[in-house]
Amino acid sequence: MMRNTQQRGLRRGGLVVALSLATMLSGCDMAPRYKPTPLKLPESWGNTGVLKAASPSDAAIRSDWWTMLGDPVLNQLEAQAMRLNPDLQAQAEAFMQARDVAMEAKSHLYPQLNGGAGGEKYKGSRHRLWRGGTSQGPIYMSSEQYSATATWEPDFWSAIRNRVRMTKQRTEEAAADYALARLSLQAELASDYVVLRGLDAQSAVYRDSIRYYQTAVQVTKMRLAGAIAPGMDVSRAEAQLYTTQAQETDIQTQREVMEHAIAVLVNQAPATFHIAPTTRLNFTEIQPPVALPATLLERRPDIAASERRMAQANRAIGVSRAAFYPHVTFNAMTGFMDRGFDLASLSNSMYQFGVQALMPLFQGGLRRAELQRNWSQYRQQEDEYRSTVLSAFQEVQDNLTRTTRLKTEAAQQSNAVDAALRTQNMTMALYTGGLTNYLDVVVAQVAALQARIALVQVQTRAVDARVELIRALGGGWSRAELPKSNEIMPFHPLQYGNLRHAAPVAGITTQADPAAANLVGEQKTP
Repeated sequence: MMRNTQQRGLRRGGLVVALSLATMLSGCDMAPRYKPTPLKLPESWGNTGVLKAASPSDAAIRSDWWTMLGDPVLNQLEAQAMRLNPDLQAQAEAFMQARDVAMEAKSHLYPQLNGGAGGEKYKGSRHRLWRGGTSQGPIYMSSEQYSATATWEPDFWSAIRNRVRMTKQRTEEAAADYALARLSLQAELASDYVVLRGLDAQSAVYRDSIRYYQTAVQVTKMRLAGAIAPGMDVSRAEAQLYTTQAQETDIQTQREVMEHAIAVLVNQAPATFHIAPTTRLNFTEIQPPVALPATLLERRPDIAASERRMAQANRAIGVSRAAFYPHVTFNAMTGFMDRGFDLASLSNSMYQFGVQALMPLFQGGLRRAELQRNWSQYRQQEDEYRSTVLSAFQEVQDNLTRTTRLKTEAAQQSNAVDAALRTQNMTMALYTGGLTNYLDVVVAQVAALQARIALVQVQTRAVDARVELIRALGGGWSRAELPKSNEIMPFHPLQYGNLRHAAPVAGITTQADPAAANLVGEQKTP
C-alpha cells in the first residue's frame, strides 16, 4: 500500500518537474528586465516670461497648433503639405516597411511548410560499359514525386520572440520618426511663411521710404533750381533713393526664394506657385501653455524614438545570450514517388523526420564578443537618450528666452521708430525752411529706415520664436499616439489578399492622395 503511494507520489513529482521544465523552456526570456533610465529633472522652466505655466486643467497644445496664428493662408498651406508632401509620404512608407519586417520576424515562430513536385526521365545507352549484348534490362526510366516538408524551431530561449519584440520596438521608433518628420514639416512651413510675411512687411517699409525719398529728391531739385541749395544735396537725395530701391529689390529676391521653398513643401512646382503679398504682420500673438519639464519626455517624438532604440538594445542582449544555449530544430518530410503516375499507394510513400540540436562548444570568443558588444550598445543608447533629453530641454529654454526677450526688444524698438520718424520729419522741415543742411536729413532718413526695418525683423523673429517653442514642446504630439504592440502586424498569417496597402495604424497611412502627382496645382494660393 505504501509502495503504491510512493509510486503515485513519484509520478506526480515527475509530472510537476516535467511541466515546470516545459514552462521554463517555453518562456525563458534571456533579456534583462528593461526599465528606462531614470532622470532627475527640474521642477519648472524657471522664468517663463510672457508665457503661462500649464496646470492639469489647461488643454494641451492642439495638433493643428498653427491655426493659433490666425492666418487662413497658412492653414491652407499646412493642410496641403500634410496631404501631399513627398518626404512625409516617404516616411510613412518607411513605417510600413518596419511593420513588414516585424511580420517577417514573427513568421519564424510558426512551422514553415513547403510543397514540392517533380518529374524526370532518363535514357541509358544500349552499348554502355558492362551491359551484355543479350541484356534485356530497361534503358528508359521515369520518376515522378510529390512531397511536403515542415520545419519548426521551438523558441526555448526566446531568441525569436526577442527579435520580434525588437522589430516591434523598431516599428514604434519608425512611428515616432514619422511624427518627428510631420512636426518638422509643420514647423518649417510655418517658420518659412512667417519669414515670408516678414519680408513682405520689410518690402512695404522700403516702398514707403522710397516714396518719401522721391519727394525729397523733388524738394532738393526745386531748391537747386531756386539757387538756394547746392547740387550736392540733389546727389545725396538721389543716392539715398537709389540705395533704398536696391535694398527693396534684394528683399524681393529673398521673398521669391522663400516662396519657392514653401512651394516645394506643399508639393508644387515653384514656377506655378504664388502667395499674394501683404503690407504688415497680421499674426495673432500666441501664448502656448508650457508644461512641466517631466511631461516633455512624453511630448517629444525624438525622445520617444531614442527611448525605443534603447529598448531594442536591451532585447538584443537577450538574443545574444540565447546563442550560448542549444539550438533545436524539428523537421519532417513526406510524399510519394514512383516511376509512373500511380503514386497513391502506401508502397510508393516515403517520409522522414528528425530532431537536430546544435550546441556551440568553442568559437574563439565569438558569442562573448557579441554579448559584450550588445551591452556596450545598450549603454551607448542610454547616453544618447540622455543627450536627446538635454538637447530638448535646451531648445525649450532657448525659445522661452527668445519669446521673453524679443517681446521686450520689440517694445523698445517701437519707441526707437517713433523717435527716428519724428527726427526725420523735423530735419526735413528744417531743411525745407533753409535752417539745416541736407546731410542732417540723410542721417535722419537712414536712422528712421534702419529703425523701421529692425522693428519688422524683431517682430518676425518673435513670431518665429513662438513657432519654434511649440515645435520644441512637441507640437501637440503625445507618446500615446504610438501604435500598440498588437496593432503593428500589417496582416494576419493566413491573409493572402489586400496586401498592397496595410490598414492605417496610429494615423499613418500609405494611401497617397491622387493629387500628389499634380505638381502644378489646381489654383494659385491666395
